[in-house]
Amino acid sequence: MTSIEMIVAARARLRGHARRTPLLSSPFIDELAGRRVFVKAECLQHTGSFKFRGGWSAVSALDSAVRAHGVIAFSSGNHSQGVALAAKLHGVPSVIIMPSDAPKLKIANTRALGAEVVLYDRATQDRDAIGAKLSGERKLTLIKPFDEPQVIAGQGTTGLEIAEQAEEEGIKAAEVLVPCGGGGLTSGIALALEASAPTFRVRPCEPEGFDDTTRSLASGKIERNAAMTGSICDAIITPQPGNITFPILQRLAGPGIVVTDEEALRAMVIAFVRLKIVVEPGGAVALAAALFHGDEMEEDNVVVVTSGGNVDADIFAGALARHG
Repeated sequence: MTSIEMIVAARARLRGHARRTPLLSSPFIDELAGRRVFVKAECLQHTGSFKFRGGWSAVSALDSAVRAHGVIAFSSGNHSQGVALAAKLHGVPSVIIMPSDAPKLKIANTRALGAEVVLYDRATQDRDAIGAKLSGERKLTLIKPFDEPQVIAGQGTTGLEIAEQAEEEGIKAAEVLVPCGGGGLTSGIALALEASAPTFRVRPCEPEGFDDTTRSLASGKIERNAAMTGSICDAIITPQPGNITFPILQRLAGPGIVVTDEEALRAMVIAFVRLKIVVEPGGAVALAAALFHGDEMEEDNVVVVTSGGNVDADIFAGALARHG
């Protein structure tokens, strides 16, 4: 299981490789939200997503002889790019299994980072089975997107930075809103804050219709999504919470917050206009929660993670046309 010691060790390995992303604010956003909102801009991380942290943490933790055979990962795009870049910088091969309906930008970027991309139909094919077959044939090490202790440790370094930056801003207590798919980022941040800012509480944020974590926290057991497609928030669509991540969230997280796709698009536009950052739909759900679901929050201060910025141009242009 991931521990604070693993998160601190991951941070040491990430030093000089990952960016310390900024904590941004805007009086316009504060006014819209009715409280102080601080935005942790992980969309400015290498590869445009927090996923580089977990990718580097996992790849760098491997024994060098094992790592030399190469790594394999499955992802709709952001984890794939994080692992592909980490593998490239370590000089080892990577194979990435991606859904065929992933954003074209993410597929192209993953290939550009030197990975071999294997596409699959997420509605009819089992990515785990595909990954297991390729791993066995080529002696590749599987880097899971969220249910992997070293990946969670890498994502948890985001939480260490939030604690430090919040202290610099004089924030004594806050709700920390995090886009949540399988829960790797959310659980990693929760573990980091438990140790470094215990008055902060993590809140998972999800798109409507794909709120497995929110439902799981409410019922006390892992709940599964009925569908695997149907939201523009592709980056955070997963079947269910992870077996490792869910117990962490069950112990440390507050109730989940569910937003609509349209709210995510509106949040993307507000982030662009007021903060001058580009955020993808899945990466904008936490900001959407802060802006449009304030009645579900108690604290006067909210830290929002914008987890990724890898959005196709047509979706971004469409959001600007509707809500700009």
